[in-house]
Amino acid sequence: MPELLIEFFSEEIPARMQARAADDLKRLVTEKLAANGLSFASAEAHSTPRRLALVIDGLPERTADVREEKKGPRVGSPEQAVAGFLKSAGLTSLDQCEQRDTGKGVFYFAVAEKKGRATAEVLAEIIPAVMGDFPWPKSMRWGTGTVRWVRPLHSIIALFGGAVLEGSFDLGGAQGKLVFGNSTRGHRFLSPDAFTVTDFADYKAKLRAAHVVLDRAERKAKIKADAEALAAQEGLTLSPDDGLLEEVAGLVEWPVALVGTIDEKFMDVPSEVLITSMRTHQKYFALLDKAGKMAPRFVVVANTVTADGGKAIVAGNERVLRARLSDAKFFWDQDRKTKLEDRVSKLGAITFHAKLGTVAEKVTRVQVLAAEIARAIGADADAATRAALLSKADLVTEVVGEFPEVQGIMGRYYALGEGENPAVAEAIAEHYKPLGPSDSCPTAPVSVAVALADKLDTLVGFFAIDEKPTGSKDPYALRRAALGIIRLILENGLRVNLTQLFKAAHGAYTVGGFAAADGVATDLMAFFADRLKVTLRDQGVRHDLVDAVFALGGEDDLVRLLARVKALQTFVGSEEGANLLAAYKRASNIVRIEEKKDGKAYDQLVDPALLTLAEEKDLYGALSAAGETARPLLAQEDFTGTMAALARLRGPVDAFFDKVTVNAEQADLRANRLRLLSQIRATLNAVADFSRIEG
Repeated sequence: MPELLIEFFSEEIPARMQARAADDLKRLVTEKLAANGLSFASAEAHSTPRRLALVIDGLPERTADVREEKKGPRVGSPEQAVAGFLKSAGLTSLDQCEQRDTGKGVFYFAVAEKKGRATAEVLAEIIPAVMGDFPWPKSMRWGTGTVRWVRPLHSIIALFGGAVLEGSFDLGGAQGKLVFGNSTRGHRFLSPDAFTVTDFADYKAKLRAAHVVLDRAERKAKIKADAEALAAQEGLTLSPDDGLLEEVAGLVEWPVALVGTIDEKFMDVPSEVLITSMRTHQKYFALLDKAGKMAPRFVVVANTVTADGGKAIVAGNERVLRARLSDAKFFWDQDRKTKLEDRVSKLGAITFHAKLGTVAEKVTRVQVLAAEIARAIGADADAATRAALLSKADLVTEVVGEFPEVQGIMGRYYALGEGENPAVAEAIAEHYKPLGPSDSCPTAPVSVAVALADKLDTLVGFFAIDEKPTGSKDPYALRRAALGIIRLILENGLRVNLTQLFKAAHGAYTVGGFAAADGVATDLMAFFADRLKVTLRDQGVRHDLVDAVFALGGEDDLVRLLARVKALQTFVGSEEGANLLAAYKRASNIVRIEEKKDGKAYDQLVDPALLTLAEEKDLYGALSAAGETARPLLAQEDFTGTMAALARLRGPVDAFFDKVTVNAEQADLRANRLRLLSQIRATLNAVADFSRIEG
């Protein structure tokens, strides 16, 4: 079956947009193929700095014939109904309709036969439509054209079954149209001449001959392998940087890795600053020595091959890097002339949020909260207070002003240089952590206290002024802050009460116009329940089990909550637990229906004197025993033991439903049995709200 090949050839596409653009191209084309009834075997998209390409294999020569039927009114219906049906079906007379007996009467049916079209015709319409719909984050017009594209377009390959599709893309204005063709160009410098292609295999092979590696994954692999080989020749290793590797793969079509040297006079500048400067401004890879420290070497990836083996390229990059690092070294030297503590007052000039005050005010609040948390978790409260005081001071340093990515990290360097307690210095560096699921989580007690305080202050403040995340919008990264708090608590096994911490953070604010502390705490607990589901989902824990535990209310100790959830997961995953859950739902449904019908509740105590059958007596005894056993186990937080005690109810519950008629004729027996079923619900709900559990 024929193959479709599309290529949009343009000026350089920004590296950050290429991978997404390739995915968008594939999605848009395949969606329009499906909308036109065209199936295919495979679709593969590619991107380089100057081109987007898509190959789709296994397309049919023509679209299928389609028979469309529309049911109309019953024969003999009012004229107005018939006229409306004919108009909606695009018909002029009932003679064009069929009459069919559906078993519920004779109805009119409009039948339309649509012949299939040549796939080439459909594709010639799809490609310009896709280009018009393309969701570039940023786009531009050029020349006199009116159409927007990420960068000026030069040519379009559109081949179906080896033949050029008859079509074009109108650029608007005097720019005219780009007519579909079968030619493209290779590397801008190494192979700039145009060449024609016949299919994807020919296209890919000729691109490689023209110094273009089409496959992005292949370019990444080559860059990494070549850089590692160069590092090994120097007795060094490549510093891992997947983000930079992804970006550099979008900057070159023919990657050539070269190694350069960093002037030794810059090596006393913190490595984080050197690496940030190199990767942000120059896209260089750092190299490490055997001890894991930064070496005075870097790898630059060129997009060309030179006669001198890259010597001029390396020399030019070394020269540019010296200028960059000279600035960094100057800032580093200047910053060390002023102590961190002397910089704290300058934070008053930085607004944290218009309704929440300045960064200096935030620091004051975090100091109080960090000390309280430190005392609760057994950390040094004085050290936590000191770390909180200095935590934001590096924001007004020259280095952080130039390289915001190293905030906190630079604070540690300055603090250590000033003789601060190492625990304080480490807390300054780590108080922003964890920044995401792949980021490390602080474990040092002082660091944990300050990191928690900083995030709690932010969350409480924004919730108090009703600046909560909505939908996909979270401008203040509050979801990330909540996930960070969850990780800090769970990974360090901290026994803290979140509600108390929320109220303590709320009390530290002195600005007005705040929502009440109780309301903020309630909203934040619901918010944390949703975030906890995200965290536990990655660990294979069902969201409904988290709901079942949170529904009990009053549970804000995440360590205890997690233990309860995991015990519950094991329980409902067992045969006894699954059967008991089914019995719970059956009992709950019966009680709920009867309570609704009778207009009263059946949550009173069971009257043992009204238990007449052995099965109901056994169930009553089992429920009493389970309750007696479970209560101390719950108090001891032995949730696994509690579940085991509840599992022993399965037999008596099954026997009850097999032998006992709940809706007995005697009103007192019926009411007592409903109270017994209600006790099943109450006994199990002491552990979790089983009504929230699915299945």
